[in-house]
Amino acid sequence: MIQFFNTLSGEKEPFAPLVPGEVKLYTCGPTVYDFSHIGNLRAYVFEDLLKRFLQFRGFRVAHVMNITDVDDKTIRGANAQSVSLNEYTKPYIEAFFKDLNVLNISPADHYPRATEHIAEMVRIIKALLEKGIAYRTDASIYFSIAKFPGYGKLSKINLDQLRSTKRVESDEYEKESAQDFALWKAPKEGEPYWDTEIGPGRPGWHIECSAMSSKFLGPTFDIHCGGVDNIFPHHENEIAQSETYFGKPVVNYWLHCHHLIVNGEKMSKSKGNYFTLRDLVQKRQVKPMALRFLLLSTHYRKVLNFTFEALEQAEAAWQRIKDFLYELEHHAFPSGKNSDSQKLLEETNDRFVEGLSDDLNISVALTALFELIKKTNVLIKDGKICADDAKDTVSFVYSLDRVFALLPSKKDMDLADELRPKIQEREQARKERNFKRADEIRKELLEAGIILEDTKDGVRWKILEKRG
Repeated sequence: MIQFFNTLSGEKEPFAPLVPGEVKLYTCGPTVYDFSHIGNLRAYVFEDLLKRFLQFRGFRVAHVMNITDVDDKTIRGANAQSVSLNEYTKPYIEAFFKDLNVLNISPADHYPRATEHIAEMVRIIKALLEKGIAYRTDASIYFSIAKFPGYGKLSKINLDQLRSTKRVESDEYEKESAQDFALWKAPKEGEPYWDTEIGPGRPGWHIECSAMSSKFLGPTFDIHCGGVDNIFPHHENEIAQSETYFGKPVVNYWLHCHHLIVNGEKMSKSKGNYFTLRDLVQKRQVKPMALRFLLLSTHYRKVLNFTFEALEQAEAAWQRIKDFLYELEHHAFPSGKNSDSQKLLEETNDRFVEGLSDDLNISVALTALFELIKKTNVLIKDGKICADDAKDTVSFVYSLDRVFALLPSKKDMDLADELRPKIQEREQARKERNFKRADEIRKELLEAGIILEDTKDGVRWKILEKRG
């Protein structure tokens, strides 16, 4: 049985999708006013783990991730650079997709952009006006939270205990405020706007997700994900406008990822502890899969404390998995099959599935994998691993990696085997102090897309360019 912690109920609940065998998943994507930072990436990796595990368990997942390309932040950025909204957001959208690819985050089925779905937003706003839930003020349109009795049920806020003003136009506002929020904003000088049947203007942030999720997943879907900072006001407002429009609950399971902090402090550019994937890979030579391992390794509902020491430990753990597979694939084992090894694979699979079925308990899943490595190494040492066992274990680890997504592709592994003799030849040349030949081999490998790194633990390599 799979169970998830539902923010709406505040409890773990058995997971039962609307349609057996199918899952409709909506995840909050980027607001493209800047490059994604590692806190954003932590949420995307969590959502990728969720999706991959559901697929691992046999579900067909329809995944939608929105792109917010019009809001207060993107407009401010475009105006500051004196460019159009599209010109401003384009490089950040391209960088977002590159980041997903570098971190092995599987693509969504749809990436709807807010600017391309204004008609759907207008349709909902018009209906809310007709129902008397929305009202006009100074050519803007606001949602009256007093007319939605369920307001606060996701964030558990108590409206009577909170400072409340009549309305707020800003997309994001103070957490202690409960205010009528803007659905549609009147045109302002220097801001983009659309001429529509509800008047000229542009959408508020919150209406965007309601329109795009319902278009691609229908009025009610299974899972909605995001960071804890989205709970209020964004997701609270999303519930209010969507449930009022459709007249029924729109999301059955709300899953929220906790914050990422750096060295025990909130990430901030002013503190110098603000990192993007580019910062880490290009400036600090961080291996993307080591970062993915670190972002995966803390349960999604716990605060993740990012440190470079933790990143080094993550890289060591990731390397341990790869070294284990290399040993199994290149060691000469006797023919046959050993029942101890087969039993170990079955036990590991059970623990792996049991752990992730319990609200994505990644600690249990990773412990199961590393216990497999430890115990298999003992069997190897004792001569109790046969050729079939080794082959089955390699296949099994790669099957688990359908969820973890940490290992090189089979194509990359084949490339490594092809070039490994060259690496060994270079090592021999260095031992013989034939540095000219060693440098020649390094250059040959570099031209083949392989960079060598000489470390205290020996030579390591990484692929710069994939061939073919």
